[in-house]
Amino acid sequence: MKDFLSIMDCSVELLEELLGISADLKSLYTAGGNDSPLSGKTLAMLFQKPSLRTRISFQVAMTDLGGSVIYVKPEDIGGIGKREPVKDIARVLSRYVNGIMARTFEHNTVTELAKYATVPVINALTDFSHPCQAMADVLTIREHCQRVEGIKIAFIGDGNNVARSLAHACAKLGMKMVVASPAGYELDAETIQSVDSVSAECVRQTNDPREAVLDADIIYTDTWVSMGQEEQKQKRQADFAGFQVNAELLKSAPAHAMIMHCLPAYRGFEITDEAAESPNSIMFDQAENRLHFQRALLKKLMS
Repeated sequence: MKDFLSIMDCSVELLEELLGISADLKSLYTAGGNDSPLSGKTLAMLFQKPSLRTRISFQVAMTDLGGSVIYVKPEDIGGIGKREPVKDIARVLSRYVNGIMARTFEHNTVTELAKYATVPVINALTDFSHPCQAMADVLTIREHCQRVEGIKIAFIGDGNNVARSLAHACAKLGMKMVVASPAGYELDAETIQSVDSVSAECVRQTNDPREAVLDADIIYTDTWVSMGQEEQKQKRQADFAGFQVNAELLKSAPAHAMIMHCLPAYRGFEITDEAAESPNSIMFDQAENRLHFQRALLKKLMS
């Protein structure tokens, strides 16, 4: 394994190994221990899209493991792929650092970085895929449910990069998923076909959020308007009316169902403050587990 770009590219064995390393490192650091296999190594962090969780969790994870980071904003290099080709950036950085993390708009940017880089490349988010988030989510589900296999996730909202990565995680790790979206916002047919090729009928779609949560163990939502979609904000908010995770929707769900959100949460839109702050909400456990999964990923790729 050289790179981590998409869950669909990973074997079940690798995903299980990463979850195991994540749990072990979490226990170690929680107990006050440390593991520094990346001493003297440097991670370049390329950002087209800003982020609280991505930047801080990767920086803390790399520091915990004994390494260091270089934070690269778009203006620092004249824009990724604008001032100079992505392939040139990949080959230059490979001479300077031991790993590259990229948070970009186009998925092709990270695949091209990986193609030309001789060091590991990590997809920290693209418009197509958000694998680090999805694996941190799986770690969180395993902690709270004591299992992964057989768990049912109801994803309420846009069939976006997070939904896509979760769908692939479900197929690989034995979970079920229902995606409830307004017409026109469902997961794309190519993703459904890809998921079905791994685990037939593990993901299905509906336009009815109440039907989706009926027997759900996890109720998951995400923003209706992602970065780069600001011009569509009013239309999207209108189209997603009725797809809010709120007290009324939760009446249709089992009492044990836990609420997840990859954050940032726009309270009053995709989720109410009441739902976000309820005892069943595990949103901030998710956020914490970004650190623990990414620590494991860095150790696996760069040590």
